[in-house]
Amino acid sequence: MAKTKLYIIRHGKTMFNTIGRAQGWSDTPLTEEGERGIRELGIGLRESGLEFTKAFSSDSGRTIQTMGIILEELDLVGKIPYKFDKRIREWCFGSFDGAYGGDLFRGVIPRVRDTDNYKELTFPELADGLVEVDTAGWAEPWEQLSGRILAGFTAIAQEVEAAGGGNALVVSHSMTIGTFAYLLDKSISKNPEVDNGSVTVVEYEKGQFTIHILGDVSYRKVGAKILDAR
Repeated sequence: MAKTKLYIIRHGKTMFNTIGRAQGWSDTPLTEEGERGIRELGIGLRESGLEFTKAFSSDSGRTIQTMGIILEELDLVGKIPYKFDKRIREWCFGSFDGAYGGDLFRGVIPRVRDTDNYKELTFPELADGLVEVDTAGWAEPWEQLSGRILAGFTAIAQEVEAAGGGNALVVSHSMTIGTFAYLLDKSISKNPEVDNGSVTVVEYEKGQFTIHILGDVSYRKVGAKILDAR
């Protein structure tokens, strides 16, 4: 059996990413720049010679669009199984979903958590603050949020393992990927950098996850050089 590895990718840059809006369960498409970035990634993955056996994404439009570009660049459209899993969606920002991120992360959450810098808060503290300020009551408490994210990635890894292992493509979201990394390694507690089109590699063996790399942008850099040369 081959080793089971998840290549977890953050979706390409979107309209809301560009104008600084909190994009949780709300959704906008990739911009032209965002599509270019994911083409860079796809080309970089292709040049690496890596082979992938399965593909998964959240059920959000931006992750589906991202996966479509990657599969196209890898010539894998229709050639490997591809599933959506809503458990690896982004955090739900409740009544702040679609609002300006600065209002949420630099305004109300720091006030209720008594800090000048939201980046000093751990993921559990951020989640608790979000629940406190969400007037709609849609934000997920930490136990619920972390539970569904861990369950989603675990189910994906188990499915890949059961099919003989190998590498799987997974497209998710920045805070979801960061939360998953935090759950595996508590030293990763304060908003790790997970850029659009970055790759986080996690191995799964005997029921345990191991993080190999977090937020790697080297594949994009390879692809960018090739696109520029064209």
